[in-house]
Amino acid sequence: MAVAEEETNASGKPEESGKPEKKKKSALRETITFTIGGIVVALLVHFFVMRSFWIPSESMENTLLVNDRVVVLQFGSIDRGDIVVFKGWDGEDTIKRVIGKGGDTVKCCDAQRRITVNGTPIEEEGKYLYPGDYAGRTFEVKVPAGRLWLMGDHRSNSMDSRSYIDDEFKGTISEDDVIGFAFARYWPLDRLTFISRPDTFSNVR
Repeated sequence: MAVAEEETNASGKPEESGKPEKKKKSALRETITFTIGGIVVALLVHFFVMRSFWIPSESMENTLLVNDRVVVLQFGSIDRGDIVVFKGWDGEDTIKRVIGKGGDTVKCCDAQRRITVNGTPIEEEGKYLYPGDYAGRTFEVKVPAGRLWLMGDHRSNSMDSRSYIDDEFKGTISEDDVIGFAFARYWPLDRLTFISRPDTFSNVR
């Protein structure tokens, strides 16, 4: 029976296939490719989809406490009741709740110390408003188109639209300055929860 001859090199020794070395190089390339791809995806998610925001003050108590951390989604429409992160009046990232949007008339307050939006009283007590708190000053603002009127949930401890009501934009913030809306609180772990839009404003027209 004929036996296939083994290929030899010039020295007369069998040729080595080199396949193990090629496999190692191929595995290394795949690892590097997946690592770089993962980093790119993470950066894209960070810059275009979601970000993390740290709560620096007491202005959103008791909904959000100092040192809480929230996930902020950077897409989707913004509406009344949403908690949003935006470039604030001092140029720094700020977090507040949307009370009125372009075209709304926001007024404080009725006989029960409730804010009204387009004449509709907003029932905030027991939902997210800091216990016993209210707006604290009389005002009436027609929100310009493309802008938002924002307030903290801890009204007596919040620098918000009320504090800048005398500026050229009546204390409102441009929708273009909104970075995104708070989607979930992820830290501390014992306060992990999704943040949903309350039904408080459902009757506003």
